[in-house]
Amino acid sequence: MSATWTELGAADPKALVEARLQTHHAAQWLARAARANLTPQPDDGHTNLGWDQERDALVSHTLARSDAGPMCLGLRIAPLTLLVTIGDELLDELALDGKRDAEAAAWIDQHADASGLRAPSSAILPYVIPNHPVAAGGRYASASRASEFTALAQWFAFADDVLHETRDRIAQIGKGASPVRCWPHHFDIATSLRLKDGDAVTALSIGIGMSPGDEYYTQPYFYVSPWPQPQGGTLPDPPIPGHWHTKDFVAAIVTADGLLASGEPRGAARGFLDAAIAASRGLLGAS
Repeated sequence: MSATWTELGAADPKALVEARLQTHHAAQWLARAARANLTPQPDDGHTNLGWDQERDALVSHTLARSDAGPMCLGLRIAPLTLLVTIGDELLDELALDGKRDAEAAAWIDQHADASGLRAPSSAILPYVIPNHPVAAGGRYASASRASEFTALAQWFAFADDVLHETRDRIAQIGKGASPVRCWPHHFDIATSLRLKDGDAVTALSIGIGMSPGDEYYTQPYFYVSPWPQPQGGTLPDPPIPGHWHTKDFVAAIVTADGLLASGEPRGAARGFLDAAIAASRGLLGAS
């Protein structure tokens, strides 16, 4: 999906909260499958997800291999649907509208068992995500909000495209940038630019990504966050058309509304990211 300006603006970005919460919960089935079956990574990287532009879906790392190819689990956002793929082929799918998590668990465990995998439902998540009735046995309800789920998928597709393009431009800076992946805990899709060698706590780096929304912003937003976080001092002028966020974390932010108001979201996103990366390098003394 290559979202145009008119497609991105077809739904109010601030109206995507319900679609985002349901999708965030459904994506945990992919995270559980990874936790149950893949070798743990220190940064939880075994649970992160890629974006499949052909299927408009988030996809897990390879969970098993067969003569037909690697097996992965996926989540199509619009309509909200769990997928099982082997190689390039779609093996099975489960539309989540009207379903409960118990039904999703039974379906996904059955496929895992057939492939010699451990049951995803046995995995315990070591984090908490925003609450939603589906976590307490409520039903997914995506059909009545089809335009909102479609818009959410378009923002993920747009972000994946823009972030890959950005990653290519910054590939020669410092130690390079990590793959563009979606992290099921905070549900952001991002890459990390490592500026110097060091451990995960002290190494100079810049997080570059898009959140579909959270407790700070009710709409999707792009962010560029220097690490370690700047402590005190004066921040440089904010990258246009964004601003500096300083509550609980420091990052240059541009909201979906801000990008849409520019009239050309792709160019605005690219300009914002380039300027914010440069500003973050300056803050870290790595310009």
